[in-house]
Amino acid sequence: MIRRCKIAIRGTVQGIGFRPFVYKLAHEKKLNGYVLNTSTGVDIEVEGESPQIDLFIEAVRSNRIPLARIEDMRLSALEIRKDQGFVIRESVSKAEKLTSIPPDIGICEDCLKELQDPADRRYRYPFINCTNCGPRYTIIEDIPYDRPSTSMRSFRMCSDCTREYTDPFNRRFHAQPNACPVCGPRVMLCGKDRKALPAEDPIASAVDLIEKGHILAVKGLGGFHLAADAENSLAVKRLRERKHREEKPLALMAYDMDSIRRFAHASPEEEALLTFPSRPIVILRKLVPNRISPEVSPRNRNFGVMLPYTPLHYLLLEGGLTALVMTSGNASREPICIDNDDAFERLGGIADFFLVHNRDIYLRADDSIVRRIDLGNRMIRHARGYAPSPVYLKADFPQILACGPETANTVCLTKGKHAFISQHIGDLTNLESLRSFEQTISHLKRIFDIEPALVAYDLHPDYLSTRYALKVENVKKIGIQHHHAHIASCMAEHGIEGPVIGLAFDG
Repeated sequence: MIRRCKIAIRGTVQGIGFRPFVYKLAHEKKLNGYVLNTSTGVDIEVEGESPQIDLFIEAVRSNRIPLARIEDMRLSALEIRKDQGFVIRESVSKAEKLTSIPPDIGICEDCLKELQDPADRRYRYPFINCTNCGPRYTIIEDIPYDRPSTSMRSFRMCSDCTREYTDPFNRRFHAQPNACPVCGPRVMLCGKDRKALPAEDPIASAVDLIEKGHILAVKGLGGFHLAADAENSLAVKRLRERKHREEKPLALMAYDMDSIRRFAHASPEEEALLTFPSRPIVILRKLVPNRISPEVSPRNRNFGVMLPYTPLHYLLLEGGLTALVMTSGNASREPICIDNDDAFERLGGIADFFLVHNRDIYLRADDSIVRRIDLGNRMIRHARGYAPSPVYLKADFPQILACGPETANTVCLTKGKHAFISQHIGDLTNLESLRSFEQTISHLKRIFDIEPALVAYDLHPDYLSTRYALKVENVKKIGIQHHHAHIASCMAEHGIEGPVIGLAFDG
């Protein structure tokens, strides 16, 4: 029997290769119809033999796309239209917006192989990506997640990239950051005077400068890093002095697990964290002795370590450096730089040289930090690779904005059963941090179509987050005691209801 069915899907289903998966599956099952992105998720209509539609629906429901998460899947019967073939249609915008935006994703194995293949047209191209990896959250301005709504809209694809982008059987089909050396972003090595240095290979020249003990400001995925040779104590000490960071450990980046094992212990569970597509910084116990400068993590038994997550990182580390210090590109207590001009201005007193590029970062995102504790993973800093994935609540809530504290600020907005937690914003102690805080709230409200009916704020009257909340007009405002908020958030995250005894140890 022939029938037609509509499948409306909500969840994390955009920017991760979901439509190509559906397209291939429909052709495999010999079904007609279409699939498209909407501002609420993905809509599918299929027409064909009833048993094949049932198999198709089950395959969609049980898909194994690594970053896909189906929250809701609604089926409805439709009249037969006698379509010919199955197509991917242009995205449509609905009045309602509710689709989960995927976080930024570390480079996949396929792209890494192409990056290192001299015969590939993207050999050593530092912006290689596909539907399985690359920037997402940090380049998106609005949904649906399509190229015109990202900072890639200013790069017009060449014919080769266009062919990949429009081929449903290519892994770069509708990969919004798709680019190559002919048509995509470019890297430049500059001095403090903002002038490009003559360099046939800017990245190789940057590595040479690092090996000579210089400090480089490197523009990455969610902002700038300050990079130095982790074995060079003079360079690391100079970085600490210029950044005014006296003792707090500096993050390390190493090429692969073999490199990490030269200076740190890593359990199988910690290795799984390090190699996960989110590529967080993982807290690891130091190997004693090791060759990493004692200036990296003084009077501390641990290192914070991450693997490369962009092609540029791999190119910086392929020459044989044991590890790079890759600390946030900012002065102490300021937000990380994301704009080239801002970096030259604010990091000019720290970095000797600048490795920049011309792909804009729309939203800053520090590196996430995770620690393995008591057989579980504990998020120390929620940022790149995880934000803005939601916490799923047990019940529907009104639209709420929670403004967070002064120290290590994040914000949260709720919609239905979703609590969207922002990336780590930092300490709200200066104008730059406040602007980042305000931009993040505005961005999350826009992409998730949230207009809070209630604003929650810390009871401390002098916090900038509290002052912001009290200025919001035409909404109900609720002050929350700081430590109560800690316990309540833990309960929400773990779906706990009823009376609890909670302990919050944060001063």
